[in-house]
Amino acid sequence: MFTLGWGLDGAAWVWRRLLRAWEEEMLGECQSLLSNMSLQAHITNRWQWQPDPDIGYSVRGAYELLTTIDSVTIDDADHLIWHSQVPLKVSICAWRLLRDRLPTKSNLISRGILSSAAHLCISGCGEAESAYHLFISCRCFGSLWALVCTWIGIPSTSSTSIRDHFVQFTYSAGGSRARRSFLQLVWLASVWVIWTERNHRLFTGSISTPLQMMDKIKLFSYRWLKMTSVTLVSNYHSLWSSPLLCLSLV
Repeated sequence: MFTLGWGLDGAAWVWRRLLRAWEEEMLGECQSLLSNMSLQAHITNRWQWQPDPDIGYSVRGAYELLTTIDSVTIDDADHLIWHSQVPLKVSICAWRLLRDRLPTKSNLISRGILSSAAHLCISGCGEAESAYHLFISCRCFGSLWALVCTWIGIPSTSSTSIRDHFVQFTYSAGGSRARRSFLQLVWLASVWVIWTERNHRLFTGSISTPLQMMDKIKLFSYRWLKMTSVTLVSNYHSLWSSPLLCLSLV
């Protein structure tokens, strides 16, 4: 387990390792972007308009391209990250999660910050702590989704990726846009509770049971929803037991 008793030298060493890992990650992304390029000594450098290499760029050509191309599709999961009632820090956490940028033990090991011996999930399940394992398949943290689905009254979601899980959970019950917005909010609250619980266990040693984590999800959902709903303040207990009925989303 980590301890918080680092001196200045230890903190500086950790910071240098994190900075080096970030630089290596950026270098890898640049290399992947340049991997398909080939340099030829006998050809001079020039700009090329890819939609029409022969004629080149023209205002007419650009207009035709913009008016005939299909609307740009946004990845459903990326679009669902941002929610007007959810704190920005939670959405940023989800953004990092979908890109596997959270400092899980697997990611820290791959960057050389942790040794391979420290790969086990903090829940004590005996598995390696990857993002998918921690948030979806862990028998401790992953079991939280069954409690969430039971609370809302929707079928459980099964998927092979975190992105698919997010989309399937949000759209699993169908219904109105308001209903999907509520499920989107609950999913974000759930991953936030899982990540903060993981950090509490790692850094402070405190442990919450799945039922206690479920109560935190309900509490976060209530706090975020009541900011834009006057009637919800007096219906706290109704939301706690039957959220869809309380919000008139049945």
